[in-house]
Amino acid sequence: MDKKNYLPILLVLFCLAGLQQAFAQFTVSGQLRTRTELRNGQGTLQVKDTARAVFTSQRTRLNFGYSGYRFKLYASVQDVRVWGQDASSINRVTTDANDGFMLHEAWAEISLVDTGKVIRNFTLKVGRQELVYDDVRLLGNLDWLQQARRHDAALLKFDHNGWTAHLGAAYNQNAERKSNTIYNGVPTAYTASTNGMGAMYKSMQFLYLARKHYFGNTSVLLFKDDFSKFHFAATDTEKKTPIYESGVWSRYTVGANMFGTAKRKLGFAISAFYQGGKYREGTSLNEYFFSVSTQYAAGRKLSIGPGVDITSGNNGSDPTKKYQRFDPLYGTPHKFWGYMDYFYVADGFGSNGLIDYYLKAKYKLKDNFTMSLDGHRFVLPSAVVNKDGTTMKKALGTEIDFVFNYAMTKAVNIEGGYSTMFSTSTMASAKVKNVSRAADFSDWAYLMISIKPEFTFKN
Repeated sequence: MDKKNYLPILLVLFCLAGLQQAFAQFTVSGQLRTRTELRNGQGTLQVKDTARAVFTSQRTRLNFGYSGYRFKLYASVQDVRVWGQDASSINRVTTDANDGFMLHEAWAEISLVDTGKVIRNFTLKVGRQELVYDDVRLLGNLDWLQQARRHDAALLKFDHNGWTAHLGAAYNQNAERKSNTIYNGVPTAYTASTNGMGAMYKSMQFLYLARKHYFGNTSVLLFKDDFSKFHFAATDTEKKTPIYESGVWSRYTVGANMFGTAKRKLGFAISAFYQGGKYREGTSLNEYFFSVSTQYAAGRKLSIGPGVDITSGNNGSDPTKKYQRFDPLYGTPHKFWGYMDYFYVADGFGSNGLIDYYLKAKYKLKDNFTMSLDGHRFVLPSAVVNKDGTTMKKALGTEIDFVFNYAMTKAVNIEGGYSTMFSTSTMASAKVKNVSRAADFSDWAYLMISIKPEFTFKN
């Protein structure tokens, strides 16, 4: 979208700022986040004798919020780009694909009751918004990615006496039309999806239920996303250009989470989900995901604990008609399956599923300075067959992640880390990463500075 299209929005928001004395509350906040990265096999294996990449990306955000009697308004505009991608004097060469200026959020929330008198919270939220639930494994804002993720949706929210119920829905269209509802889900700007998904859903509906307990909380998620049907022309033998048609293929994801603490020192998390229906390509689904992890507080400063994630996949040596690769919907894979982002992100890794055995430790040096060290052992649920017909080992590799986080002030945060991957030949094989002449050692490092000022005006 052209930048000038955002000017009316900004003018209205600045006018609200000038009239803040007449309203209940007006907030202005921002963020400038730079991240310098050194990549040597991040996301996928590096080819031997390939030079490392070094770059700095930047996210600049400006947020406006206004709350009045029984309603809230919020808008967030952001610019995401790499240092040096634009001409320094005048920007006449940047393509649309590189234009990182976008409207990240723009929503309104209205209270359907006089909040607090009958029900603690019963609201309707409509517009462009982030969906953030539980541990953000399946629904999250993907904040690690500079452009993050958002949805154009309507959300009915109910909260009362420890119970939470959210009902959400979305319906996408390419433009205003006089007739038909065929949707081309190929995004025109940045994509922020899992498993290298190149198409957005046509529509989605979900129900989220949660309950607070003395030990923590439990939740249930029922999520359905629908993808436009398509076919290929008879002359398109390589199937590169889909022709979208009426109707959708629907995918269903159902499951539950439990998070809590036992004996004040042992934190735990358990998740189990099933996926059925049809994938975005029309293939039948029969998939599952299971995770269990613990964190033991070994004193005031140190916590440590193991865990395992199991995501189903196709049988690499005995394919069936069922499409069995679990897809973690619209979550934040960076948080779970290693910081080098080898799995369930843009690069993809085939359809074989994943078992991740991990041990995570966190040490609080000071109240504002923490360090973490994680170890992952990645294994395939089923063996895969190489090009020559031989069965390969299930082991994919071992990743070690180190991260430090220093909160200099409430508004300034410095974070950095170093990760390394020791991969196997199975990781580089055609059924997984499909990289010829792959190096068996990869590493990645980053340094990120985030400045987030915030101002609140009350009458």
